[in-house]
Amino acid sequence: MNSPITTAAEATAAERLDRLEQIEAIENLKHRYFRACDAKDPEAFRACFITTGADVDYGALGRFADADQIAEVFRRIALHKVDGKHVILDMHHGMHPEITPTGPGHAAGRWTLRFRQVNLVDRTEKLLTGEYDDEYVIEDGVWKMSKCHFRQLWAMTRPLADDTIVEQ
Repeated sequence: MNSPITTAAEATAAERLDRLEQIEAIENLKHRYFRACDAKDPEAFRACFITTGADVDYGALGRFADADQIAEVFRRIALHKVDGKHVILDMHHGMHPEITPTGPGHAAGRWTLRFRQVNLVDRTEKLLTGEYDDEYVIEDGVWKMSKCHFRQLWAMTRPLADDTIVEQ
């Protein structure tokens, strides 16, 4: 007769699998966040954060006690158009994730950002790198960011050449 008792080795394997699944879910969350930024999708951007009370610090863009506030800044900058075309074009590449589950339904993470922005109003290109320090919680069965702090390491802004063509 088969026994329903789980051995210690099986429990450890199950726990390790659960931990890996949590880490993968959090990495997918952060990738959705980066995609939402580049796709200029304020609803998907906002959905990456907890419903109320997120701690967001984006340095020069400001510090916010709720994700609704940074979502409004995002709308204003990312969705700005001139002659029907977006004038701020962004590219976010998140890499080197370090995700650490810290307790049931809680985790912390660090990411490196490689960022490129074309500003068609100022006719500039900006290259930037920095570090995210995040905290994550499960809200309504889904991982969300409860804290997202960004610290710029360095940036470079240069003018676009007169013959630069930007297609959208």
